[in-house]
Amino acid sequence: MNKPKLFLENFIVYGFGSVISKIIPFLLVPIATRIMPDSSYYGISDMSDTIVSFCSAFAIMGMYDAMYRLFFDKEDVQYKRRVCSTAFLFTMITSFILFILMILFRSIIADSFMGNKKYSYIIYITAMATLVGATNSIVSAPTRMENKRKTYILINTLSSVISFSIAIPLLLKGYYFIALPISSALAALSCEIMYFCLNKKWFSYSLFDFGILKELLKIGIPLVPNFIIYWLFNSCDKIMILHLINDSAMGIYSTGAKIGMTSQLIYMAFAGGWQYFAFSTMNEKEQTENNSKVFEYLGVISFGLFTLVTAIIPLLFRFIFTEEYYKGYIVVPYLFIAPLLQMLFQIACNQFLVIKRTYPNLVILSGGVAVNLVLNYVLIPKIGIEGAAIATVMGYIVSDIVVVLILIKMKLMVIHSRFVWITLGCVFYFLIWRFLLRDYIVLSTLISLLFILVLLRIYKSDLYMLIKSIKE
Repeated sequence: MNKPKLFLENFIVYGFGSVISKIIPFLLVPIATRIMPDSSYYGISDMSDTIVSFCSAFAIMGMYDAMYRLFFDKEDVQYKRRVCSTAFLFTMITSFILFILMILFRSIIADSFMGNKKYSYIIYITAMATLVGATNSIVSAPTRMENKRKTYILINTLSSVISFSIAIPLLLKGYYFIALPISSALAALSCEIMYFCLNKKWFSYSLFDFGILKELLKIGIPLVPNFIIYWLFNSCDKIMILHLINDSAMGIYSTGAKIGMTSQLIYMAFAGGWQYFAFSTMNEKEQTENNSKVFEYLGVISFGLFTLVTAIIPLLFRFIFTEEYYKGYIVVPYLFIAPLLQMLFQIACNQFLVIKRTYPNLVILSGGVAVNLVLNYVLIPKIGIEGAAIATVMGYIVSDIVVVLILIKMKLMVIHSRFVWITLGCVFYFLIWRFLLRDYIVLSTLISLLFILVLLRIYKSDLYMLIKSIKE
């Protein structure tokens, strides 16, 4: 098996597909903010997605990752069908239960997440989006597990087009609070229907297996707290800004977060290639070395892009947003690198999953999220929305450092000194930009490009060998 080709082929194809499928939602952000009367509308509307991501973690119960893990345990197709069918039926039940609970407690949810019970009507839409989204992830899984990349990309692109075509007319008619939640829910529903039509051979109620369910839960349940912690990393800052400042500040922060989350394109490309690569090669003799190389190479790519985005983001914000939203640019560098740090954490933690130990992930992430929450309470009142972004990044930095040190001690990971120096160089660049070069876009961009050239020089031989390996 040509491992570099396997991973890069998936990474590039899923990356290109992610750009296509996500460019429409990216364009929707500046359009929506220009149509909406003020930033508070966008903040409340975006909070619906935050609630969906939170509730979906409970609905899925780690079934997606557990399903992926067991799918590659055996080559028996009937066994694979039992795995998929068991995960699907279980997720259907948990999703429906959660849907009912969200409807019953809609006022409490609206007050806690949106700051006022008057927004409880939005929770009806949010509950439906949760029901559809949770089962959607399971229904789409066979497409990913069979590595049908073109199909996956096409459906996700169609979903984005559907969402955009629904959202814009609703926004123009003045439905500012519900336009984006409704468009997301309907797009997810259409996506699920398409996936089910394609993958229905993998799902059958008659193939439900309690023995397999026990194995799925054994792997999946310990992962649930991890997903909750990821949610706290990525979303609790919005809620704290809402309660510690106001909904307008949350709206401005949300737009900065959306732009910063363009790094999710890299993350999605990674996820698309990673899970198939990781589990299909987990029994290889050089697995530890290969995993460490993926960690280092994607880390270097992340740091290079981070410096470039940091340099140009003030100009980009000035161009695509109104004056009200401009100050949100300051959070973008932090929130751009955050998903990439999460990506690196997941690459490292794959070593625990391979040996079927998931509890270290929880312990390490708990420490990171504790740092995040404490810094949120300290920094948001003092320096506003930038404080929330700093808290998010610091939580991930602590988590990444701890997991790498543990894995090195367990001889499950190898980190070279050159990567350590590059990491320090990236931090040094950002500090210079933040305190000296924010208003000097040309100069900061030139320094960023110089940094990227240095990276290419350092990894020249690695790049050459990687290309050679793929060709062979």
